[in-house]
Amino acid sequence: MVLLQLSAGRGPGECRLGVAGLCDVLVREAAASGLSARVVETVPGRPGLLSALVRLDGDEARVEPLARSWEGTVRWTCPSPLRPGHGRKNWFVSVARVVPPRIEDLGIREADLRWETFRASGAGGQHVNTTDSAVRLHHRPSGLAITCDTERSQHRNRALALARLGLALRARAEARARDGAQARWALTVAVADRGGSAGRAYAGPDFARVR
Repeated sequence: MVLLQLSAGRGPGECRLGVAGLCDVLVREAAASGLSARVVETVPGRPGLLSALVRLDGDEARVEPLARSWEGTVRWTCPSPLRPGHGRKNWFVSVARVVPPRIEDLGIREADLRWETFRASGAGGQHVNTTDSAVRLHHRPSGLAITCDTERSQHRNRALALARLGLALRARAEARARDGAQARWALTVAVADRGGSAGRAYAGPDFARVR
């Protein structure tokens, strides 16, 4: 499992549209490579998405090269769909790997956490979950509760829950620091480079890859 966070940073609405469009591109590209990609969490923007957390699964020998090829800054070149006639045509999205943290990495105490386990629902047949692998994580000081039931392994569900808790806690800290509506999502990645040093580049409303 690899988690990638796509973020519009402090960019305008066009960058948020870029996050939404590039999520679709990433999912399609993973499928074409025989991998699985799923958007596991999003923070809506107006328009588009402020940020999205995408999970990649599959053969590690193929997952890792794909993940590395996306990390960094992605450029989307397109006339603004929001501001006709606007001179700017290049919009940037940052992509970074999110590593499931250890509890001590989050700066919180084990005593502040309460874990629940339960049986995840299955799709039927041999894939029905017969163990209590799903988890619900409660962080008492903040009141946050996060449920993860997508994994057959409780260990992997716990790791994903901690990663999501870390993002949510940083979101709150960022919101307090900046006191702005868009700041409620913690940018655990650097703000996308506006200088044109993008590793990947796409163009047009259909996000055709040009580099």
